[in-house]
Amino acid sequence: MRYQSVIVAVFACVLSFALPVMAPQGFVSTAQAQAIGRIIVEGNQRIEAETVLSYMQIGAGDQFDSEKIDESLKTLFQTGLFSDVRIFRRGNNLVVVVEENPMINRVNFEGNSEVKDKDLEKEVELKERTMFTRAKVQSDVQRIIAVYRRSGFYSARVEPKIIRLPQNRVDLIYEITEGAETKVKAITFVGNEAFSDSDLRSAITTTEHSWWKFMSTSDRYDPDRLNYDKELLRRYYLKNGFADFRVISADAELAPDGESFYITFTVEEGPLYKVNSVAVNKGDTNLDEEQLRKAVQLSPGEDYDATKVDKSVENITIEAGKAGYAFAKVEPDIKKDEPNRALDITYNITEGPRTYIERIDIIGNTRTLDEVIRRELRLFEGDAYNRVLVERGRRRLTSLDFFEKIDMREEPGSAPDKVVLIVEVVEKSTGSLNLTAGYSTSDGVIGGISVSERNLLGRGQNVRLDTQLSWDRQQVDFSFTEPYFLDMPLSAGVDLFATRSSDTDTTSYDSTRYGGALRTGFRLDEWQSLSFKYMLARREITIDDGADVSPAILDSEGVTWKSSVASAYVYDDLDNPSRPTKGFRGKGTLEVAGLGGDVYYASIDTSAYYFMPLLFDGVVLKLEANAGHMEPLTSDDIPIQDRFFKGSDSFRGFKRGGVGPRMDNTRGDSDGIGGQTYAIGTVETTFPLGLPEEFGLEGAVFSDFGTVFGAPEDTMAATANGLCRINPNKPAAGQKCEVHDTPELRLSVGAGVIWQSPFGPLRVDVAYPLIKADYDEEELFRFSVGTRF
Repeated sequence: MRYQSVIVAVFACVLSFALPVMAPQGFVSTAQAQAIGRIIVEGNQRIEAETVLSYMQIGAGDQFDSEKIDESLKTLFQTGLFSDVRIFRRGNNLVVVVEENPMINRVNFEGNSEVKDKDLEKEVELKERTMFTRAKVQSDVQRIIAVYRRSGFYSARVEPKIIRLPQNRVDLIYEITEGAETKVKAITFVGNEAFSDSDLRSAITTTEHSWWKFMSTSDRYDPDRLNYDKELLRRYYLKNGFADFRVISADAELAPDGESFYITFTVEEGPLYKVNSVAVNKGDTNLDEEQLRKAVQLSPGEDYDATKVDKSVENITIEAGKAGYAFAKVEPDIKKDEPNRALDITYNITEGPRTYIERIDIIGNTRTLDEVIRRELRLFEGDAYNRVLVERGRRRLTSLDFFEKIDMREEPGSAPDKVVLIVEVVEKSTGSLNLTAGYSTSDGVIGGISVSERNLLGRGQNVRLDTQLSWDRQQVDFSFTEPYFLDMPLSAGVDLFATRSSDTDTTSYDSTRYGGALRTGFRLDEWQSLSFKYMLARREITIDDGADVSPAILDSEGVTWKSSVASAYVYDDLDNPSRPTKGFRGKGTLEVAGLGGDVYYASIDTSAYYFMPLLFDGVVLKLEANAGHMEPLTSDDIPIQDRFFKGSDSFRGFKRGGVGPRMDNTRGDSDGIGGQTYAIGTVETTFPLGLPEEFGLEGAVFSDFGTVFGAPEDTMAATANGLCRINPNKPAAGQKCEVHDTPELRLSVGAGVIWQSPFGPLRVDVAYPLIKADYDEEELFRFSVGTRF
């Protein structure tokens, strides 16, 4: 009987578990088929209940559905607003309990010195007054590490810390351990036979670390730079005739110490190709074949050069555009003769479909206003696309000298006959602080400071403040130029200047000059411009009582007012305004003084520069010529302040004003009195010094030659006792006052070193006069920061 009771109990227990499973489906559905009375939101503080309900996939009155409840749970988590969400049933109601993510009160970076806070703030997603989520924190950690790796710090570590504040707020702190900078220890190449490892290293931007590269970042490992280096290698080989070249791999191996990388490029050179034939197929156009052939850079028998092919395409396209074929398309057809390692190149010209500019997008200009760039393009939305005008726009933008890089490309528009012109620029610093210094045996140390901004407030305006200082001379010049006055292609500017010179040890007189000028100008075409200027200046020469000066200086004592107008014509087709390598620039200035004031004369001053590349890359020849002449408009002599004084940077090897007419004084030496005519020429060659390119060093050899002459004064006749009595209140010094004035040639030679420093081009010149007059004054050494030309 006892066993029967046990069996019954076990059977009852089994049934209690089995019956719910075996029950009919309708039984379960009946239990869950009740409608939701309402949805209750609990736990929310800042977020409204309506916001939570808007993310629910189920609502009041709907039947309880476990799948929709799960979808609601996922949706609420995906909003990033909540750190925890629970949904459960309470009677006929559905309860949603949320735990809100805290609000970020502040984001701080600690331990960073190599990367600034503002640069890190641009990278992270989490900002002040945004919701904190752990997923975004981890994402930001990876972003910060990526920034450091791009900067060469591969051992950088980032640890986020949270400080909880009242009202469910937090301070987020990224504690950064930067570690040592990861340098490139060695760069090797595998598979190169035509060029040495050193040749290929000079062709890429990444460099091996050396102690002297403390100002360079090129020795840091950067994956993006490595990809760019692969492209540079390809261009280098294509430029040198290897049409089949390819980079098989570029591997970077981190050293065990985690502080350096070893980079290996594996390349396949292929054979060297020569050009067998070159032809231009003008197609259905009536273009001048002879003119087109002149535009081709490569000739039969030369090594293949892909850069010259690209340049030929550009030149032919421009020539076609000049002839009226604005939509001409030039495609090079290159056929390989592999057994003979020769190439046949044919440039096919076809008249492409008419295309119009739908939109001009300007990107990359964080500082320069769009309108400053657009007004140089001379192209507008709706205009016919013209490659010639695009290239001219590129040249004008380059001439502004606001950008390191200018990329102009076309992208398809909304219709087949429309294109979008993309103008992408990389801005560079347009402010400069230039220093000049020199030494001469007469003046001692001389120097100057120039502060300028070529793109004031991103508006393209130019403002400059120049000072020149020495023991005996102080000069301040201020100028402001608006290149588009009243939004017209008309420049307007103002100049203010003040100069004081005191050479009491030599000439015993002081000279002061101050005044101002108004300027305006406009372009005649892409290369020519015309400008006008009105100037008013007060000048005064003061001589100490009883001073020993020459008669020319004594006659100049007193105050004069100069009122003049001038016009200048400029032709400029240089390829680069700051570092030209080819092209011509000429300027002629005509000035007439006498519209009021005390000074009456006319003068013409001209200058010309011609640049051309020589045998090797980086070698540039400069030919320079300067000349001027002035004539009085009355019987009065032209005042000394207005004559030509040449020397220093205008005639190296001589001090400022050290070349030209001089007049004896009673001290036993002479005073510079300036000339009315001058002509000076320069031949200069700049060249690489064979050092790594990142040094930014190049050398120069030069020769300056010319003359300054034509002072109106004559030698003052001696008195009866053979003396030149200049000051009647002082005894004569016992000599006559002779004028030294000769048109004979002067010649100097010299050499210099130019460093493209972070402050601008720094230059040191040593020059020695080979031919000079006895009375000329020398200056052997000159140092300057800034461009001379």
